[in-house]
Amino acid sequence: MELIILGSGTTIPLNHRASPSLAIVIDGQLILFDMGPGTLRQLTKGGLNHEDITRVFITHFHPDHTAGLIHFLFTTKNPSILEKRGPFVITGALGLKEFINRLQEAYSDWLNLPAEIMKIEEFDVHQSNVMNYPGFKIIAQPVRHTSESLAYRVEDQQGKSIVYSGDSGFCDGLVDVANGTDLLVLESSFPDGKEVEGHLTPSQAGHIATLANAKRLVLIHFYPECLATDITAQCRKSYKGELIMGSDLLHLHI
Repeated sequence: MELIILGSGTTIPLNHRASPSLAIVIDGQLILFDMGPGTLRQLTKGGLNHEDITRVFITHFHPDHTAGLIHFLFTTKNPSILEKRGPFVITGALGLKEFINRLQEAYSDWLNLPAEIMKIEEFDVHQSNVMNYPGFKIIAQPVRHTSESLAYRVEDQQGKSIVYSGDSGFCDGLVDVANGTDLLVLESSFPDGKEVEGHLTPSQAGHIATLANAKRLVLIHFYPECLATDITAQCRKSYKGELIMGSDLLHLHI
């Protein structure tokens, strides 16, 4: 299992940090988590092809995590791509079908794809969801950000795991889903002392990683306010394990 950070930033445009998106490769399957604006271009930079995407998991519906879906569906609609495109599934919280339907309505029929190509799957936002797919398992856990926010735990057939928080404030659900994970990818939006509801600071992220006994911690989703501070020093107040500052196109093997 391999993780490629496609976007380690936020909604704020930065020349070195794209909007949120992660790619995970498991047994040759290309799976994306979130598709912020510019994700398809980031895929090309990482040597990956959007035509190989088999599944997209959405953490929540904010534009910096979903605007890339518009580009993805419009590109797939291109006849030269559609005629050879294999099926894919977009998964998220209850309400995802309506969300995508509204995008399609806004763009006339430019985002409409055949049912045999695109399927939509929804998870309950009131409980932990466990789904087994070919080659891997997903646990989707409600977290504290929006009413539809989910964190995801991905486990391969060898039992290795990656957990991605999406956007989330400190909550027990995030600690639970991250328990014992090999790689924990957490947002770290704002610096200590400037906390914002529904987001984490570096020390809060470190505290979650410590409580969950995560083997490695990767921090991403930095707003400029956080980037202007010593993120590592803040995280080290609460986490002593292996710490990685996430960056665009960083490759990590699990």
